[in-house]
Amino acid sequence: MKQTDYGPNPFVANIPCEASENQNFQTAFWTGKCLQMTLMCIPRCGEIGVEMHEKTDQVIRVEQGKALVKIGKCEKQLEYQQTMCAGDVVFVPAGTWHNVINVGMCPLKVSSIYAPPHHPKGTVHRTKEEAEKAE
Repeated sequence: MKQTDYGPNPFVANIPCEASENQNFQTAFWTGKCLQMTLMCIPRCGEIGVEMHEKTDQVIRVEQGKALVKIGKCEKQLEYQQTMCAGDVVFVPAGTWHNVINVGMCPLKVSSIYAPPHHPKGTVHRTKEEAEKAE
């Protein structure tokens, strides 16, 4: 079985390649003391789901596919919307509501950096439903 969380030791990786290989909805790829990277695979027409991290800044990068990011100050008012393609990044400050929706024709692959870490080291959620149960 392939290792999933390479932190907190120094580690070099090709993130586009690692994201391409990830088939799980969410995999903690590297977890350190102050930072964490996860890889996500969002199925066609799927989404992360509207969420907010009160004390965690987040950077989300599209590795493959096409996404629609929605951001706002209220859960029901995500007034900022932007289409994202491979290589695009969105910075989400702590306390900001957001959602990432797959609007492409194939699975959406993203990497996400949390500061500080948001998920327990070694977290793997095969599906969105599994991730929701864990929250």
